[in-house]
Amino acid sequence: MDAEQGLPLPQRYWAIAVVALGITLAVLDSAIANVALPTIARTLDATPAASIWVVNAYQLAITISLLPLASLGDRIGYRRIYLGGLALFTLASFGCALSGSLTALTVARVVQGFGAAGIMSVNTALVRIIYPPDQLGRGVSINASVVAISSVIGPTVASGVLAIAPWPWLFAINVPIGLAALAIGMRALPRNPGHREPYDFVSALMNALVFGLAITAVDGLGQGERRPYVIAELAAAGVIGYFFVKRQLKQSAPLLPVDLMRIPVFALSIATSFCSFTAQMLTFVSLPFLLQNGFGMSQVETGFLMTPWPLVIVFVAPVAGMLADRYSAGLLGGIGLAILSAGLLLLATVGAHPEPFDIAWRMALCGLGFGLFQSPNNRQMLSSAPRARSGGASGMLGTARLSGQSLGAALVALVFGLAPQHGAIITLFMAAAFAAAAAVVSLMRLTGKAAAQTL
Repeated sequence: MDAEQGLPLPQRYWAIAVVALGITLAVLDSAIANVALPTIARTLDATPAASIWVVNAYQLAITISLLPLASLGDRIGYRRIYLGGLALFTLASFGCALSGSLTALTVARVVQGFGAAGIMSVNTALVRIIYPPDQLGRGVSINASVVAISSVIGPTVASGVLAIAPWPWLFAINVPIGLAALAIGMRALPRNPGHREPYDFVSALMNALVFGLAITAVDGLGQGERRPYVIAELAAAGVIGYFFVKRQLKQSAPLLPVDLMRIPVFALSIATSFCSFTAQMLTFVSLPFLLQNGFGMSQVETGFLMTPWPLVIVFVAPVAGMLADRYSAGLLGGIGLAILSAGLLLLATVGAHPEPFDIAWRMALCGLGFGLFQSPNNRQMLSSAPRARSGGASGMLGTARLSGQSLGAALVALVFGLAPQHGAIITLFMAAAFAAAAAVVSLMRLTGKAAAQTL
């Protein structure tokens, strides 16, 4: 296989199908666990507060292991990391289904999170090998579409399974799908030569401590944790982070890709992604409170009115992916994020007694803007990194997304604690501000050194 020309057909289709299946499993398992939490808590005789760890353990495991696994993928090959993550995820899903206590389920979810990190850390790096350079945007858009579809159907799948079977089946259904994906992936996924730099286990540990402490502090800030504890966690993360970055600066292929962050267009793309996903999570967490508590809508109506955003992405992402192969990501992202900011402002100013259609078309407008930005931005992040550092770029893509989402969720909790009566409206204005900031950062890629480096 010529690594510069992608996989031949039909192997390319089988390979991208495996990548799509893995992402679907990882995204679905985050969504379905949220829906099933009350049922799991009752069945395992756990408190609602304790049951939250079924979700938090999974997310935390992903966050602390994304960059270490991406770095390992640069060394031993993305195929091995992806298939290893898929195998671990499948095995852990079986463990979740057999769990008879909250402790056992939480431990299984931690292992499942490490498996999901294996899938997420290198999936876009694999796309770069699967597709030729002139079709990379199309390949990246498939990832965006799959994530959007999985987000749409996640709650529906969970509700459907729980209607006919107990909660362990939510995890058991992953097993045959995971095994099928593994069987196909063993034959279809491409191999890539890694480099022989020794793996830095100390950096991996420092990375876990920095991100673990930072995420715990941000989450604690939103959950009302005592301020001295939050300050101590942030201080510890800052001190370890200082020495972590200092260590990375001395390495030719660092685990934390500071070498890539020296590339202006890559750094601007990461910043664009972080701000946009913060805006997305600010909206997705706060909007249900506005719809139900502010406008008196039911849970079913809320679900339907939240759907236009990801549903529009399903249709816009492939078009944006094709446009990204021809036009600047800075321009496409700037336009898309400006549309997103406008949509969020329209949501924040919709009035006290809106009709469902008034909400739906505004959500669709937000989806249009987000879909127009996402695929071109991801393509540029990948293509601006050296091919041998595709794993690091892929890991940073996932880290920017998860970090932005974590910040967004914590900000919602913080604002709701400070201004409970108007919290949802305030967070929508904050989301619009983050989207506007992302648009400005995206357009900065059209100037100076960043523009010169754009492919």
